Order: sequence, then C-alpha cells, then structure tokens
Amino acid sequence: MKLISWNVNGIRATIKNGLLDFMKNHKVDFFCFQETKASKEQLPQFSDYQIYATQAKKKGYSGVATYTKHKPLTVKEGIGIKEHDNEGRVITLEYKHFFLVNCYTPNSGRGLPRLKYREKWDKAFLKFLKSLNKPVILCGDLNVAHTEIDLANPKANYNKTAGYTQTEIDGFTTLIEASFVDTFRLFNKDSGHYTYWGFWNNLRERNIGWRLDYFIVSKGIKSKVKYSKMLSKVLGSDHCPIFLETNF
Repeated sequence: MKLISWNVNGIRATIKNGLLDFMKNHKVDFFCFQETKASKEQLPQFSDYQIYATQAKKKGYSGVATYTKHKPLTVKEGIGIKEHDNEGRVITLEYKHFFLVNCYTPNSGRGLPRLKYREKWDKAFLKFLKSLNKPVILCGDLNVAHTEIDLANPKANYNKTAGYTQTEIDGFTTLIEASFVDTFRLFNKDSGHYTYWGFWNNLRERNIGWRLDYFIVSKGIKSKVKYSKMLSKVLGSDHCPIFLETNF
C-alpha cells in the first residue's frame, strides 16, 4: 500500500502547477492533501479515486481532502470539538486494520498569536488519536520541526517562530511518547531534509527549509512500514509531497 501526503497550499492553484499530471504519474492508494482552500464541490474529480474531505467555515481557508482507491468502513470529519472542527483540519478514514488520519495542524502564526490555541489543539488531537480503537496512520502538515536537525536555522528560530517553539516541540514529543513513530526517521537520521521552504529569497534552491510534514504510525504497525521519504524535487507548492509505503 502506497500513500502520498502533500500540503498543496491551495489545490486549485496547484492544479494549474501540474497537480493532475503528478497524480497520473504516481500510482498510489491514497493521496492526502492539506490546505486545500476549497469547498468539497471545488475539489477535482480523479479517475478511480473516491474523495472524502472537510472544509473550514471560513471560505478559502484550511481544508483537507483524502483521495482513495479503497472504500472506507467509516468516515469522520474533525475530532468532535466544534472549536477545532470549524477550521476543517482533520478527516479520518477507517479500514479493517487501521485508521488513516489526514491532518492540517494549526499554525501558531507570525508573532505566535495562536500559540495558546495550538497547545490546546495538540492536547485535544492526541486525545482523539488515542480514542481510535485500532492502529493509526497519521499524515499531514503537522506544523512543527521536532528537533534542531528538522530546520535549517534552529538557533535563530527557537521560541521566536511558529513551528519551533518549546510548546510545539513538547506537543510533538508527547505524541511520539504515546506509542507513535516518525516513519522518516526510521530510514534517515541526517539533517538537511526538509518539506517546506518559503517562496522568498530562493530558499528552496538554497535548501533553507523546515521539515513540517510527516507520516506517523502507531508503534504496533511499525514493522509494516516499508519505506518513507520526501519527494523534494516536486514543485507546485511551498511544501513538497511525502511518500509512505507499507506492507498492508
């Protein structure tokens, strides 16, 4: 089973930048998109895939969509808390052996105005994951660089920039300590591997970036993970897609 996750930063814009060709060229079971910025009706149909999506109440904001070749047993939008679900950040598909959770975690914002909210979100989201009664495959833009090797300039950004505050780092650590595994780090322990680069100052060409996008799995299915990597050469967004192959 193969999966791709990608923060497309506006799915309609990414279509203009070649998204449909990308999908045609990658024969995977699931495409999980974040920050679609689109209503369900605006999402493109794609041959052989069913679409399950959620959107924010605010138009043109947030939103996630999962394209799947496999009909789920159940589908759940959100995490069951109105304050969080109004922003359209989570969709969960249930299958026989696992739940697939597609998530776009809130950004704490420039100047960190939403850091308190982010802390509340992290706790509520982890509680939701723990409530699921079978193993989890979690993917998406989790808006945190977990360690100093997950961003190019850790010292300059620590406790100053959204995505690399101790509050956010601790939230991710708590997630991992709750019997979850960061699949990319099963295969690569090195620095310099990022999934997000700002559009300014040629940051992508200079590889001055952040690793904000993840495939996380329950420890109980760690042995099912065959490979996890970044598709860092794929353009079309300020994030690149990430890829997971499992033995399911």
